[in-house]
Amino acid sequence: MSSSLAKVTVVGLGPGSWSGLPLGTYTILEQQQGAGGAIYFRTERHPVVDDLRDKGIVFVALDHFYEQAEHFTDVYQNITDHLITEAQTKGQIVYAVPGHPGVAETTVQNLRRQGKAAGVEIEIGPGHSFLDDLLVHVGSDPADGMLLLDGTSLLPRQLNPGLNTVIMQVYSQDVASDIKLTLMEQYSDEYEVTVVRALGVAGEEKVVTVPLYELDRLDFIDHLTSLFVPKTDAAEVVNRQMWKFVEVIKALRDPDTGCPWDLKQTHQSLRKYLLEEAYEAADAIDQDDPFALADELGDVLLQIVLHAQIGAEEGTFDIYEVIRLVTDKMIRRHPHVFGGGMEADTPEAVVANWAEIKAQEKAEKGETAQSMLDEIPRGLPSVTAAIKLQNKAAKVGFDWDDIADVYGKVKEELQELQETTDHADEFGDLLFAMINLARFLTVDPEESLARTNLKFRDRFQYIEERLREQGKSPESSSLEEMDRLWNEAKQR
Repeated sequence: MSSSLAKVTVVGLGPGSWSGLPLGTYTILEQQQGAGGAIYFRTERHPVVDDLRDKGIVFVALDHFYEQAEHFTDVYQNITDHLITEAQTKGQIVYAVPGHPGVAETTVQNLRRQGKAAGVEIEIGPGHSFLDDLLVHVGSDPADGMLLLDGTSLLPRQLNPGLNTVIMQVYSQDVASDIKLTLMEQYSDEYEVTVVRALGVAGEEKVVTVPLYELDRLDFIDHLTSLFVPKTDAAEVVNRQMWKFVEVIKALRDPDTGCPWDLKQTHQSLRKYLLEEAYEAADAIDQDDPFALADELGDVLLQIVLHAQIGAEEGTFDIYEVIRLVTDKMIRRHPHVFGGGMEADTPEAVVANWAEIKAQEKAEKGETAQSMLDEIPRGLPSVTAAIKLQNKAAKVGFDWDDIADVYGKVKEELQELQETTDHADEFGDLLFAMINLARFLTVDPEESLARTNLKFRDRFQYIEERLREQGKSPESSSLEEMDRLWNEAKQR
């Protein structure tokens, strides 16, 4: 048969009950039946199907496609391909889906995208969505704002606790479990949600409100199940949202109602706080305290968003530009992950690629360095800067060949320090040589010294604690007493 006559008419079977079946749908099915045309149902697992059988409607159910593919995406694509082929072969066919053809029907969307190229006309017929009944039942007006999401492919970034949310396609307890875990990234375990099954179908309807953690424990969940998540402005939910934090910082900078201290700040005045908060986060890492780390990272984030708000007020950049820039950078510099023709099977290869891509970016911007050391920020902590300077020089061969020579340099600088009156300058030379030695030993001097500082802190606090037990303090104790306790601390 000529493909120019190929056509798929898609109709909806309504939410479940016979009274919910659109008259227009039944008329089209009767007419197709009377003309001897082919009728396909995406699934026969729908309450109204038995009624249609009783009325003499003959159809082909496509449920077997669900057994032939592991993922829903593949199932729906296979059904789409089959329907297009059937239309090309048989001419005009009717395809019936649960609910409304235009709501939560991936196969229908596929048909609309692919039909024209395949020479198949796609006509969307009548339907009655479950949404109508569900929203009336829970008392929600979609004009107030609403999210409609597919439970089989739910992502955390799709959620907005400030809007009522309907989650469809809650096909099974496994799907419900995935939905629960995704929702728990935004909502508390105790947050109440309403589970709706076969709404309006006598003898099968179930509507229950349960805490989120119980969602996947309901044994009646099946292909007729949907979930309603009510909107909330509760602090424990809303305060987890990035947009809320941005609004808080914006309010602090409001010229009329903001905070006097925050309004006074500039990029330059905040510089020291950014460094302090970064060091406090590093300290939490050294303490291996995840709760303190979460708190300190929040303080770092505060500095970032505050700088971004100042930038927005000045018209230079905002927080979304900050996020875009770093997102673009991460994708661009990880071609081995996001595609781009460069391979990297080892951390060393990743670092090499990163450096090469970074150099290409600078060249594209027309940035030419007068020195290979120019890209090392002058404001870095001195130990970190020394490591980077030495690594840069080593890459072009300005380095010792043997670690014995490095030990010799350390001894040389130590002797010069002992012999000079310019202690500040020579001490710096000694530290620089020691950092070079750490590099040869593959030891991070910053981390090594941080561990030593922690060790000293721990031992000295032991001295203080033992002295308190004796009714003493370090100030009232002799060096011999404290030295004895220090040795005790070392033996712990």
